[in-house]
Amino acid sequence: MKQKIQSFGRFLSGMVMPNIGAFIAWGLITALFIATGWIPNEKLSTIVSPMLTYVLPTLIAYQGGKMVGGERGGVMGAIMTIGVICGTEYTMFMGAMIAGPLAGWLIKKFDKAVEGKIPAGFEMLVNNFSVGIFGLALAIIGFFLIGPFMGAVLAVLNAGVDVLVNHGLLPLVSIFVEPAKVLFLNNAINHGIFTPLGAEQVAEAGKSIFYMIETNPGAGTGVLVAYWLFSKDRVTKASAPGALVIHLLGGIHEIYFPYVLMNPILLLATIGGSVAAMFFNTILGLGLSGPASPGSVIAYVGMAPKGSTVLVLLSVVVAAVVSFLIAAPLIKLTNGKQSLEESQSQMKAMKAEAKGVAVDAADVKHIVFACDAGMGSSAMGATVLKKKLAAVGRDDIEVTHASVSEIPAGTQIVVTHKDLQERARKSAPQARLVLISNFMSAPEYDQLAQELSR
Repeated sequence: MKQKIQSFGRFLSGMVMPNIGAFIAWGLITALFIATGWIPNEKLSTIVSPMLTYVLPTLIAYQGGKMVGGERGGVMGAIMTIGVICGTEYTMFMGAMIAGPLAGWLIKKFDKAVEGKIPAGFEMLVNNFSVGIFGLALAIIGFFLIGPFMGAVLAVLNAGVDVLVNHGLLPLVSIFVEPAKVLFLNNAINHGIFTPLGAEQVAEAGKSIFYMIETNPGAGTGVLVAYWLFSKDRVTKASAPGALVIHLLGGIHEIYFPYVLMNPILLLATIGGSVAAMFFNTILGLGLSGPASPGSVIAYVGMAPKGSTVLVLLSVVVAAVVSFLIAAPLIKLTNGKQSLEESQSQMKAMKAEAKGVAVDAADVKHIVFACDAGMGSSAMGATVLKKKLAAVGRDDIEVTHASVSEIPAGTQIVVTHKDLQERARKSAPQARLVLISNFMSAPEYDQLAQELSR
């Protein structure tokens, strides 16, 4: 069940994450040029609404269609989504998440049905007119069916959100968000759920508290500081400061997940910190102008609307302090029960755990570091592994990073977190898996480098 949820969440976030740059651009334009912005400009503020209404949903739909049906699927998704947008008064991010993949799937089925049956010389005619005709039909369906239907769904969701906000219950969402994050559902939650909901609020108020729920780095910061100060395990204590820098400044939250997973009672600390910060944000009416991605304190504060920069920074401090105060005594009480050195036992069993075709060290030319989204932690891990390989004379090996569900065909070795191993095996059944439990101090890096050394 967890694997299915992770896979579905990855698919949702996969439609949004490649377009995060566009969301940030829109958020910055909003923060700068609307009437309450840093430098109000009536003419430039007219960019905000078209980007929100048309550009961002269309980009999401194109990406969703492309993921399912390639370039033609992307075009189909964009066409259908314009119909969806025009069929309702609501911003159609969720409608785009439905229309894009649906249109991509339909054109993919059509292409498969006519494969090998098109007369020579008519391929371009069929390809172009199939997209045109299907696009026409799907745009109409989007206008009359999906748009109004999703509008009704969003009306219900917005009413529910209003109840949570008006009754001060929104902070309790963190009770579910924090455990889900450490199961590597952070990108799905943030980009698949909170980013679309936040865009609706920004359109109305110029800011959204939804952008502050999952992205606040304070809760993880408190746990890492507590490990740094109070852990009796040498490896854990030594690795915590580096993890803290990467988490707080780099915005790669996955770096602290293993510290919580090896001592799950620390979920109380992350939940407590996040809930406290959300109460702080709710009471003071705080919000961000756009998504803070990655969840770095720099990006978090950078998206603060005019006049609230200090308060937004304080929300990070509140989360960190509360998380630390809860985590510190828990770490003291449970010292000795958890250890990053336990991962060293995996080093000895690495070959036994590896599935797929055995590869001779001299023949290894490509290693993929895979994480949930294929961006943050995997990019960092790939950089670390490259340095390890270069140190043993194997700088000829190409080390890349990718989503665990989109590992390139022909990959020889895949390095990934142990919680993602089932998805990695499904994505690359032919590859050998090297499983790690901590991105910063994984002994498997050195083990693999030595094994592949000349």
